[in-house]
Amino acid sequence: MEAGITKTTIQNQTNTSLYRTVWRWHFYAGIIFAPLLIILAATGSIYLFKPQIEQVLYQDYNEVTPQEDKIPASRQIEQVKKLYPNAVVTKYHPGENASRSSEVSITSNKESLTIFIDPYTGKSIGELNDEDRIMDKIEEIHGELMAGTLGDRIVELAACWAVVLIVSGLYLWYPKKKQGLSGVLFPRLNKGKNIFRRDLHAVPAFWITTGMLFLIMTGLPWSGFWGSNFQSLATNSGSGYPPSIWSGSAPTSSIKTKDIADVPWAAENLDVPISGIQGFIPLSIDDVVTIANREGMHPSYSINIPNETDGVYTLSAFPPKAQDEATMHIDQYSGAVLADYRYDHYGLIGKIVAWGITLHKGTQFGLINQIISLLICLGIILVAVSGFYLWWKRKPKKGLGAPKAPHIKNMKSFLILLIGLGILFPLVGLSLIVVWLIDWLIIKRRSAVKKVMNA
Repeated sequence: MEAGITKTTIQNQTNTSLYRTVWRWHFYAGIIFAPLLIILAATGSIYLFKPQIEQVLYQDYNEVTPQEDKIPASRQIEQVKKLYPNAVVTKYHPGENASRSSEVSITSNKESLTIFIDPYTGKSIGELNDEDRIMDKIEEIHGELMAGTLGDRIVELAACWAVVLIVSGLYLWYPKKKQGLSGVLFPRLNKGKNIFRRDLHAVPAFWITTGMLFLIMTGLPWSGFWGSNFQSLATNSGSGYPPSIWSGSAPTSSIKTKDIADVPWAAENLDVPISGIQGFIPLSIDDVVTIANREGMHPSYSINIPNETDGVYTLSAFPPKAQDEATMHIDQYSGAVLADYRYDHYGLIGKIVAWGITLHKGTQFGLINQIISLLICLGIILVAVSGFYLWWKRKPKKGLGAPKAPHIKNMKSFLILLIGLGILFPLVGLSLIVVWLIDWLIIKRRSAVKKVMNA
């Protein structure tokens, strides 16, 4: 009996130590990354409705009165060249429907401008500096906090640590005793303020866990570090791009498609072919439009215009639905389709990522997709704010209020989990090393800091 009691006592101490360890990591990760998650959720909520917002903001630029026939794309571009004689034309985007204006992208005085053209009259409706697009600013905040590469890494780190928050939060939420559904699936309203505060954080967190994890994992392929490595792995893991996308043995350059055009994720590392038959008169933009329509490109496509003698016309479509994506390279002299890369050519990973991106952006299933994603984003904000409120109300006058740090030998199982997450998400692993060094060099050696951190 005595041996049994001792074994039970040891087991209880181990469980308590593990619980406090998980709680401590969840606490500090939440304090550090919750503000960033609020920013990501808030900007994501806005960006979900980009189509509707831009339609309102740029309605005068986007809408035209349909007439009998549109004038050729070449005449539209000639009109732009007359208005901006020193500009370089880089891209042409025909309207998706009869009441939509055309767009001609130019570079003028080191600025990127979009000129909106009435395709029926050829007249300019107006210009927009690409730097002034509000939704692009929102996207920039969402993706890199408007801080370039550093901001991208910070966002990626926050997203990866959000996975740690989810895993640790689920462990803390999971009921240790039989208590029914109250406090588990819905908050307890009659157990006092402290219990309600806890439930206001834990219960909504449980309900949005799957959605939050989905948004994180579908957003990571865009990140600069994890996403780039994942993309390279996905590209190089198989036999490369299927032979069916190439027409003959098209010569290729050392340039990747993402370096010359905005294309779907799966096509970013596609090698750019070169126009082999040089010295002839280049194909007109009208012929390229005819080829695009003949090949069944989605109406949302854009044509990137080559400015090099061996360059190619690159066509890309970013439609609302993943299965309509397309990337095409066309010889600028012969009009030959050198590469035609569609959703059906994607490997399994490419298709999953394509669906993940359109679901993440809220376009795959239209308004219902937007609403569901919005609810998840609002849930993330609620959980982050309620977590901060819960901490603020519980926080002692001195110190941060984190559980006392247990000895490292009592953290084995959780350390294994953290190491696993550090391998899966390298920036998490790197941050763990930094945290360990701070703990060893500063926190453990400074009594005042050690007391505040309850180390």
